[in-house]
This record gives sequence, C-alpha cells and structure tokens, in this order.
Amino acid sequence: MGNGAGKYNIKAVSQMLGIQPGTLRAWERRYQMIAPVRNESGHRLYTEEHVEILRWLISKINQGFTISQAVTLLENSSSISLEKAELPKRDRVDEIGDKLLAALLEFDSSKAHELINEAFSLFTIDKTVIDLLGPILIKVGDLWEEGSITTAHEHFASSFIRSRIEGISNSFPHSSFLPKSIAVCGPGEKHELGLLIYTLYLRRKGFEVIFLGTSIAENDLEVVVEKIKPKFLFFSCTLDENRKATLKLAEEMKKINPDLIIGLGGIAFDSMPLEQQEEYREYIVGMTRAEWEMWLKKRIDQFK
Repeated sequence: MGNGAGKYNIKAVSQMLGIQPGTLRAWERRYQMIAPVRNESGHRLYTEEHVEILRWLISKINQGFTISQAVTLLENSSSISLEKAELPKRDRVDEIGDKLLAALLEFDSSKAHELINEAFSLFTIDKTVIDLLGPILIKVGDLWEEGSITTAHEHFASSFIRSRIEGISNSFPHSSFLPKSIAVCGPGEKHELGLLIYTLYLRRKGFEVIFLGTSIAENDLEVVVEKIKPKFLFFSCTLDENRKATLKLAEEMKKINPDLIIGLGGIAFDSMPLEQQEEYREYIVGMTRAEWEMWLKKRIDQFK
C-alpha cells in the first residue's frame, strides 16, 4: 500500500504521528499494511499515503481498537476516508510531560515530584505510568542516543522515573492465594520499562512478583527460581537480536522446572514470524491489557 515517492524517514514519521519507531517497525513486519521504500543507505522512506494510512490506524486505536482490529478494518473497507483522520489532540498529559521532561533535564527533582504527583491526582495509575512516564523514558533515551543530552542527564532522568514506577508497584499488597512470580529481562536486554509496567499490572492484581530486571546471569536465574519456587516466570525481550537467546533460556528453565509457567512479553515476541508465534503461542502474553487479561485468566483457571 502507498504509491508515490518516499519523502519521510522513520524518525520524521515517528515525530509527526507520536508513534515510536520500534512500534512502527513491528507493525510493518507483522501486519504488512504499508511497504516503505528504501533509500541507497537502506533506510525506510515513507510516502504521503503511508503517513495517512498510519494516521488513520492511530485514530482507530485511540477510539479503542487494537492494532490488529484497525488493520482488519483497513483491509475490509473500501470507503475509508483517510484524509479525514485526525491526529490525537494535545491534552493535559502532554503539557505535564513537557514540563516534567524539562525539570528532569534541569536536575530539578522537587519540581519533577510535584508534576508527577499532579498527574496522579488527575489521572489513573495506568494512564500516568503508560502515557506519561513511559514516553518520557523513551524520549530521554532518544535524546541521549542522538547526543542532545549527556549521560548524566540520561542516568538521572531514567533513575528518577524508574524509582517512581517501582515505588508505586511495591505499594500494593499481595495475596497469599495467588502464586509467586518472577519477572526478568532476557539475555542482552537493557530495556526494562515494559517489564516494569507488566510487573505493576500483576502486583495490582495481588500477585507477589520478584522483579529482577536486566543483566541477570543464566545460572543466577536458576538459583533464584530454585529458592523462590515461583509458579510463573516472565521474560521480557524488546530487541530481535536477543530473542533467540531469550527463547533458549526460557526452554531451559522449563526443562529444569516442568511445572513452571513461562510468559513471554515484549515487541521482539509480538513481531516474530507467524509460524514461530504459533510454536510459542501458549507462552506469549501479548502487548495489550486485554491480551494480558486473557492470557492470565487461562493460566489462573488451571489452579481452580
């Protein structure tokens, strides 16, 4: 889909539509709803029509559809008026986000705390964490990678936001009737935001979750599992190059502990080839809250 000359690179499209480059690449691999051309350097170039298609899909997601449902609507409708799709309007979350990012880059922790507290007074925990804090973490990482901020800025902002998310997550009591869980990033993974948010989701449901995060040696994980004896072991993987090692580790842990229920989350699993997704379907928890709920319900029903 999408004729004409490519004129926008992936970073430009990301900024225009408010969608992360990694998410955009995953959508293209999985749903193939657009096929951007490549320049001589191999970089994606998007046409005006590509942008309009993406804008329309985002408008449907903002109405409550999942990306797969939105793509199905796109494929099955011959009367979609793409030019009428509108970008999400700037709201209070964006305004607080701009101020929070500025405060963090000024190393102003008092102002940053004040803004986050304001967000929690206005929005739900989920909206504050997912729509405010999560995107700021991503933005900080992008600014650091492009050399716009120093390593000190990146460390301060990332540490500050993660500490707030962890503080919220650790405040929920756990139920002794629910099985213990371990949440860990796959080998080589350095991105733990998605895992932090999923851990928050589980703890809000009453699960006791031991969050291990990144850089855990395989042998160390085996020791922790033996000590804790969890029923669930969740792996997070965001980069395709780390997927194979993560799947291998998951299979090894399952072989050692046959009763262990493995959960796989992150864009690296969601963007796997369809045949590979079928092979690991029972392990993949999904990317949306609805998918998380469905996956978890099936596993919890096993204990009843």
